[in-house]
Amino acid sequence: MKSYTEYLVFETKKRKEMVHITDIVERIVAKSGVRDGLCFVSPMHITAAVYVNDHEDGLIEDIAEWLETVAPVRPNYRHHRTGEDNGDAHLKSLLLHHETTLPVTNGRLDLGTWQRVFYAEFDGQRKKRVIVKVLGVE
Repeated sequence: MKSYTEYLVFETKKRKEMVHITDIVERIVAKSGVRDGLCFVSPMHITAAVYVNDHEDGLIEDIAEWLETVAPVRPNYRHHRTGEDNGDAHLKSLLLHHETTLPVTNGRLDLGTWQRVFYAEFDGQRKKRVIVKVLGVE
């Protein structure tokens, strides 16, 4: 079994941002040399998420709106007693999944027709890391 790891660094321009990362993850899988296995993608921060869905602007806006409905920005989260102001970001990351594991077949991500990988940032404008770990056989 072979394993290969890379770390991505994101520093979003906005506090909340959805970043399409499918092409980056596909390049890492190709570089790994793994022909058959799994690709694990996970943000190394608790106010971010990685998810798989359609790369369609309207849907991305719908997801952001839905997240704001379920976990709105507000001043009275108990978490804010620590001096933080990002209680909503912690909740939003839980809703979209902290990580994803993707199949690798014939040296490529084995995604469905419309499936794409996204990094979702909810407390950005500073450097954050994402680990991409590919495991499998050559």
